[in-house]
Formats: sequence, C-alpha cells, structure tokens
Amino acid sequence: MPLIPERHPNKDFFIADIFDSLPFKDDMASMEHPLFSLSKKRDFRNLYYQHGNISITIKPTTDGLPTIFDKDVLLYCGSLLMEQINNNDLPPRTLRISSHDLLVATNRKTSGEGYALLKKALDRLKGVSIKTNIKTNRAEVTSAFGLIESYRIIESSRVKDRMVRLEVTLSEWFYNSILGKEVLTINRDYFRLGKALERRLYEIARKHCGRKEQWEISLGRLKEKTGSTSTLKKFRFFIRQIEKDDHLPDYWLHLTKEDIVRFGKRQQSKLGLDDIPSIKRDTLQKAREMVENASTGWSFDELHRQFSHQLMKDFRPKNVDGAFINFVKKKLRERP
Repeated sequence: MPLIPERHPNKDFFIADIFDSLPFKDDMASMEHPLFSLSKKRDFRNLYYQHGNISITIKPTTDGLPTIFDKDVLLYCGSLLMEQINNNDLPPRTLRISSHDLLVATNRKTSGEGYALLKKALDRLKGVSIKTNIKTNRAEVTSAFGLIESYRIIESSRVKDRMVRLEVTLSEWFYNSILGKEVLTINRDYFRLGKALERRLYEIARKHCGRKEQWEISLGRLKEKTGSTSTLKKFRFFIRQIEKDDHLPDYWLHLTKEDIVRFGKRQQSKLGLDDIPSIKRDTLQKAREMVENASTGWSFDELHRQFSHQLMKDFRPKNVDGAFINFVKKKLRERP
C-alpha cells in the first residue's frame, strides 16, 4: 500500500499557522503501550495488557474498541492544548473545535464519509472503558474512563447534515498527560500512513529511538507492544513487508535473521523534531497582515513555508519571532 496522498495541499491560514511547522503532539503513554486496536473492522475484544508493573484493561461498547485511526482526534486536541500551554495559558479540558479543521489537519476526507467516520471515532473514544495504573502528570486515575469524557455537536449543517462545530471534553487521564508535557512531536507524514501497523511502529520508533541512532527489540516483544492479534509468523511477514515498503517517516526498520527488529534514524534526519522552535500565533497574525497590506504578490503561506524550511535545516535564531518578522520584511522588498 502506498502512502496516502496529501489530501489538502492548500490549507487555510488557521491550519497552516498551527500545524505546518510540525507541532503535532502524541502522548507518551499511548506511544509506549497498546491502547488502540489495529483493526479497521469493529473489534469487540476485552483486552488485558501487562508489562512489568504496568497493567491495562480495556473494554469496548457496541461501537467496538477505538482504533489507532480514531486517535487522530486526540492528536488534534492535544496539539491545540500544547499550543496554549506553550503560550503560558492554562487550557480548558473542554474544547470547541471545527470538524472541518480537524479533518483537514489530520489528512482525512472531508466528504460525507469523512464526517461519518469522525462521528464513529468519537463514539468509540467516548464509549471505551479503560482501567490502568499508568500515571499521567504523576497522577493515577483509579476509576474506569473513556479517552474522551463526552462530546457534543454544537452546530450542524442543515444542507449536508454534517457536524460543523464540536465540543469535546477530554478524559482527565489524557488531559493530565498534556498538562505534564508528557508528549513528543510527530511528523505530519504520520497521517499519510495507511496501515494501522505502520502508524503503531512509527509511534514506537519515535518513543524509543528518541535521540539515539538505533534501538532494537525482539520480534515477539514488539508484537505484544503493538497490540497485534496476528500469529508470530504473520506478524513477521508484515514486518518484512513494511521494511520493504520503507514508509516510516524519520525512521527505518530492519528484521534480522535472529528475529530482532532494529529501528534507526534516517541519515537525513539530523534534527530532532522537538528542537524545531515554534512561532507565536500573534507573530503569525502580524506577519500575515504585513503580507496582505504590502500587496507585492507574495503569499503568506509561501513565506511561512520558506521560513519553516530554514528552521528544519538547523537555522536557530535567538528570537524566532523577531527573525520571522525580519524575514518577511526582507522578502516583501523583493519580487516573488
């Protein structure tokens, strides 16, 4: 299966401002442990996972277990929360979000099917019952919880019968992980991975490689860690196919003859994703107004892309906001 195409190459300003510089955040607890089903079909299993002193019990409702594709909702909400935290604001546990923005930011379809799948994802995230002793922000939630506590459609389209705006209340457990900054930045190409196992392997590589050049794990242990229900023989086949496809952003993997899976950072990934500085929303708004008022032919999206590319190539100004404004001023004195 090839990578999913970039479905929304021309994003609006809000999406471009928030997500194009790779600030998508993934919580480390669910990167470390298998909380999500890898099945695209409805999964009604009761799950129990234990490793060392960590235990997780997961029970579905009639909607089935939440899938790793449903996790897109948490990635979007968690990233919005982290943006507020990075601006020294205490974010609320209840968010009002645009359904369309969520679908675009996570590279999902914005058709009727896309909205229907989002509704099912919300139902599974709310309905699942999880009990675990994993602490987030040094606090343990002792009662069973869903990954979102509740959601409410606060505006819908009469013409297309689709959710326009949502109110989502995150679970205390997940919210605590964001407040504690127990998150890692992930590559936006994660949302172009069409195989559930590829997404799970990327998370594991991102969590365990970190700043290391390589990390390895036995095939059997990796199977447990992914939450795969395949036989070891079938799982081995899947790993070899993923190694051949070589789709994982930032990382490669290799299965040895001894059934050891080795993950490594790609050579071109010299820069740690968490090292990329972010630009404040107020600065982005100021720069956008400068571009619009100048009417020189430049687009804000193009200047933002060029500057972000410099940051990814290890450009490290002392004041990233001031550097961005100066970059825009300089460009506006030139012809596109």
